[in-house]
Amino acid sequence: MARVVKLGIKRPAYGELLPDPEPREVKYTFISVDDHLVEPPHTFEGRMPRHLQDRAPRVVETEEGHEVWVYEDTPYFQVGFMCVAGRPVEDHRVEPARFDEIRRGCWDIHHRIVDMDIGGIWASVNFPSGVTGFGGTLFSESKDLELGLACTRAWNDWLFEEWHGSYPDRIVPLGITFLSDPQKGAEEIRRNAKRGFTAVTMPEQPHRQGLPPIFDAYWEPIIQACADTDTVLNLHVGSSGFAQMPTGAPMLELGATLFQAMAFESCAEWLWSGWPARYPDLKIAMSEGGIAWVAGLIDRCDNIMARSGYGRGWPDPKISPSDCLRRNFWFCMIDDPSTICTRDAIGVDNILFESDYPHGDGTWPDTQQVIENVLGELPIEDVRKITHENAAQLYRHPLPERCIP
Repeated sequence: MARVVKLGIKRPAYGELLPDPEPREVKYTFISVDDHLVEPPHTFEGRMPRHLQDRAPRVVETEEGHEVWVYEDTPYFQVGFMCVAGRPVEDHRVEPARFDEIRRGCWDIHHRIVDMDIGGIWASVNFPSGVTGFGGTLFSESKDLELGLACTRAWNDWLFEEWHGSYPDRIVPLGITFLSDPQKGAEEIRRNAKRGFTAVTMPEQPHRQGLPPIFDAYWEPIIQACADTDTVLNLHVGSSGFAQMPTGAPMLELGATLFQAMAFESCAEWLWSGWPARYPDLKIAMSEGGIAWVAGLIDRCDNIMARSGYGRGWPDPKISPSDCLRRNFWFCMIDDPSTICTRDAIGVDNILFESDYPHGDGTWPDTQQVIENVLGELPIEDVRKITHENAAQLYRHPLPERCIP
């Protein structure tokens, strides 16, 4: 590998990866609607236009021994906390990690399927983590927009051909799109939908990424493309960054704590943007947002519309904001034992489950046990919906011949 200038980040001493865990008993057919991948070094090889191939993102080794992605002469390192599956707790760190220091299932699709089998995960929606960011924003911020669009398309080609294409029944195809030009972004969504993509992601609060706010007409081509093609718009909480925090606040601890508050805020913004009211077929999944806040948002919307008079600007008198939430939005939980009792207020059909492999919040390899702890006492019809039926219907994804329970 070529060498680049120093990052100025000392290489930590990592221990060995833990041995492979024993496969867990499968008590539930499970579609995880939020997991993550780490792009392998060859992601862009042979997928770029010939005149741009030499400028594609590439993995290089720093003088300190890190492996980092370099794009437009800027290094982007893999954050250790994004890949903690299979690591001892003392090695759950923020510092950069090399590919050989993380579990191979993070970046090798064949090993990912092995890990899915260990954890009892039938199928998985995989978000980008490394060179693109959760919401696929990096390429839209390129100095050279032709290069950024080419990288966006190449990433989607890799995802579809290698990651999804190797095991189409096990990987739900989620793409990224080009945000600096919504017409081209819409074209990319439509291109992907024609070949089988059922999902796309973008930052949940684009104004925090220097893009127009979601209330701006700028976004209509992308919204319309998702609605027209039945492409699920996945808004991953945190893809626009951590919540704003006071000086001196513990960033990791407080930022992680505020994830559900960020989900409430961004979901309310998307609801009041008017897009879901104007596009009844638009499907929005609030990824990694949990469900604890959803019933409260529904109650608040009902209050606004019924008594306070604050909801006069709602654009569609034929449907209330709370019913629009139940029609257009899905809510993704990792572990919400105290608030699963609100499922009827939310709508059982609108609740999905996730494992968040291989992140710090992730439940792998004990996801099946977590599901049992949270859902085990529920009616069997509700369990089936939350573990796999809702996700299979939303993402139009196949289920195994025999589902459990």
